[in-house]
Order: sequence, then C-alpha cells, then structure tokens
Amino acid sequence: MPHTKQQIQQLLRAADVSPRHRWGQNFLVDLNLMRLLVRTAGLKGDETVLEIGCGTGSLTELLAEAAGAVVAVEIDRFLINIAKSELAQFDNITFVEGDVLTSKSIINHHVLDCITCSCKRLRGPFYLIANLPYQAASPLIVNLLLGTNIPDAMFVTIQTEVAERMTAEPGRKAYGMLSILMQSTGDVTKIRDLPAQAFWPSPRVQSTMVAWRRDDKKYRFIADMKLLKRVVDLLLGHRRKKIRNCISDGLKNTDQNPIPQLLLEADIDPDARGETVSPKKFVQLANLWARL
Repeated sequence: MPHTKQQIQQLLRAADVSPRHRWGQNFLVDLNLMRLLVRTAGLKGDETVLEIGCGTGSLTELLAEAAGAVVAVEIDRFLINIAKSELAQFDNITFVEGDVLTSKSIINHHVLDCITCSCKRLRGPFYLIANLPYQAASPLIVNLLLGTNIPDAMFVTIQTEVAERMTAEPGRKAYGMLSILMQSTGDVTKIRDLPAQAFWPSPRVQSTMVAWRRDDKKYRFIADMKLLKRVVDLLLGHRRKKIRNCISDGLKNTDQNPIPQLLLEADIDPDARGETVSPKKFVQLANLWARL
C-alpha cells in the first residue's frame, strides 16, 4: 500500500532524515493522484518503467504491481534504503542509487543498461513514469528523446512551467527546445493540474501531470535527432532575433553556410524569428540539411 503523508514522515524520522530541497524532494502524497498517473499509462504487464526519484517507494509499488519491470532511480541513499526495505517483496524492481544524469547531457550509463536489458527480456515498451524532481525534468526528457532507446510514452508530474514548455505553440513565450522535440516526436497532453497540498513538503511552485505518447510516423520522419536539436539551437540561439541573424552568429566560423538556401527550400522566412517556426518546419529544415 502506497505511503500516506504521515507514514512518510514516520519513515524519515526513523531514519533521522528530512526532505532535501536541493534534490527537489517534494513527495506526492495524494494516493488518488498517484493512481491516476498509473491508470493513465494503461500498463499491461510487459512494460519496462523508468522512475526517477523513487523516494520511499509509494509510486514504485503501484508501478511494480502493474508493469513488467521497474528501474527505480534515487540519488538519496537514505531514501533508497527505505524503499528497498519497504518493497523487498517485489522481484521486478531494480534500484539504482545515484543521479540519473551524470552531466547535463549524459544519462547515467548504468540506468540505460538496466533499461536495455529489461526491454530485451520483456520484449515490451519502455515508459518513463515519475514524479520528476524539478531540476532534472527538462534535461532528462531531452536526453531520452535524443538517445537510442527513446521511450514509447512518458507520464510525469512536473512543474507547471515545464508542462507549459512541453505544450506551447509557436509564438508563445514558453515555446522552445522542449516544445519542438516533444511535439515533433509525439503527442503531448495535460492530464491535470495538482494542488500544492498533494505534496509534502508543499512546493512553492505549481505542478501538472502530463502525458507524452510517441508517434512513430512523426519519429520515423526525422532523419537525425541530434541534427534537429542543432537546428533548434541555431534558430533559437537568440530569442526575438531574426533567423538570418541567428544563423550568421551561430555559423560565423563555418566556411560554407548551407542554411540560407535550405530555408528557401523549407519555405521558412529568414526574416522571421525562430520561435515562430513550427516543429514540422524545424524537422523539414533538419532533414534537408541531413541530405547534404
């Protein structure tokens, strides 16, 4: 049975520890919302699920009951020891102690190895389902999308500001790298907003549950994900600056700059601003560049 707020407090007191703000330790304590996240994922029993920040194991338990395997990552050695003790009866959980990101652009290789082995064994899909620590959310998702084992779906609780970046349309202030990569590879939907009291300690920011489901037709259309990211970086290098100026600044040391001609082929106005270009247009431009 997932832990209530009082049970989590008791477990932490017994271990003589308290939530650490620097690691974004705000525990989701609303059991109905936890169940909503798992129910939305529609687990069938052959999935490999990655959970980041397993805490004392409340969500981990629900995932272990419904999925084929869970890779539960926790940076706090006190919390992961609590989770291991509380969930000792499950044989389909692999606990990984450490940071899921070894740097801002590299996912922990041991985590990736665990996912790969489990997916080969179960022959099922790979999901990210987690109450994500706020500081890890964006870099983790970007790196998963750029990796060789892209998730089939993601169901996450995140800061509302990050959720807005995921779903933002071109021209909106929140539109950027996260919007483009997620929308060009799948479909993003908001599940629901969460009240601060759904967490302990209550965060000072708003939270939202979001679902992303990979669209294989969209994903297969992308010739090179890393090149797509480079194009997005290039055109959004200076917000509110014309695309032609972003290109000039970003490729000033390049002898031959192919982008101006490619912009014409992709029907992108070089005098427009990068934040007005749709995800589909970014993909078209990156694909043209990949063919050179």
